[in-house]
Amino acid sequence: MNVVAQGVSAAAGRVCPVDYNYAPGVFARAADFAADTLYVVGGLYGNLAALEAIEVLAARETARPQIVFNGDFHWFDAEPDWFAAVDRGVAPHIALRGNVETELARDTGIGAGCGCAYPENVSGDVVARSNDILKLLRAAAPAAARAGFSRLPMHLVAQVGDLRIGLVHGDAAALAGWRFAQDELDNPKRRAWLADVHKAAKVDVFASSHTCAAALRGFALPSGQLTVVNNGAAGMANFAGTQYGVITRIAITPSPHAALYGTLRGGVHIDAMAVHYDRQAFLARFLARWPQGSPAHASYYRRIVDGPDYAVAQARPRE
Repeated sequence: MNVVAQGVSAAAGRVCPVDYNYAPGVFARAADFAADTLYVVGGLYGNLAALEAIEVLAARETARPQIVFNGDFHWFDAEPDWFAAVDRGVAPHIALRGNVETELARDTGIGAGCGCAYPENVSGDVVARSNDILKLLRAAAPAAARAGFSRLPMHLVAQVGDLRIGLVHGDAAALAGWRFAQDELDNPKRRAWLADVHKAAKVDVFASSHTCAAALRGFALPSGQLTVVNNGAAGMANFAGTQYGVITRIAITPSPHAALYGTLRGGVHIDAMAVHYDRQAFLARFLARWPQGSPAHASYYRRIVDGPDYAVAQARPRE
């Protein structure tokens, strides 16, 4: 993972700023909160229709779940009223900052661009467009809201039943880390790193989102069992031929909603749940702000309407 010092401007959008980094041992602490049912909502991306759909899912639970937005709840909402509506929707819940909120909070850029820390297999055009989206979003965001994002944590620890859950935006060592991406989790070369992380962090589950591709994996490591769940994106389609977002549900009781896939650990259910939002409402607002020729349209329109080139089978746990 590349890092950049304050004041360096090369490779904006690919670098991982030094203040994004933390040691996996930070998770070896008392839980910040406990919940019987936890919703992890990463990558809302300003989708108010998805936010409304998540609230409906929560209302249908037997007991009210604790909703945690683990970063990038802003992105497409580059209009003052739209941005404010997203903030109001997130405010009653727990929130972490993602790279979007972190870079919005800065008074001046430090060369990180959007803060996505994109790997080399992401095209330069995508990186440049994300940097442009961040600039336009910053222009729409009020100064008070931007300042508040700097006070949001980069990580939390939750207790659900007998399991300790590490809540992150990226991975176990960096806010914009990509090591919880599906291809990285399936890379045998990452196993030693996961073993070190599990031993230091003393958590049973990591829940993340940053890479925008959903995945659920379990690892039998020398120090015990580790589960990693990435919800992909709550506010966009996650799989080919679909139009729904995905969130992670972690709970001591079975879900009242059909799960896309999941696993059971120590009596705790870990499930990926579909967020069937009003796609037409979201698409209308998206197109009004991001018409053809805009950076967000070029990067995201096709995914919003058709889904990415990624199948549910790739996200499901390996047998």
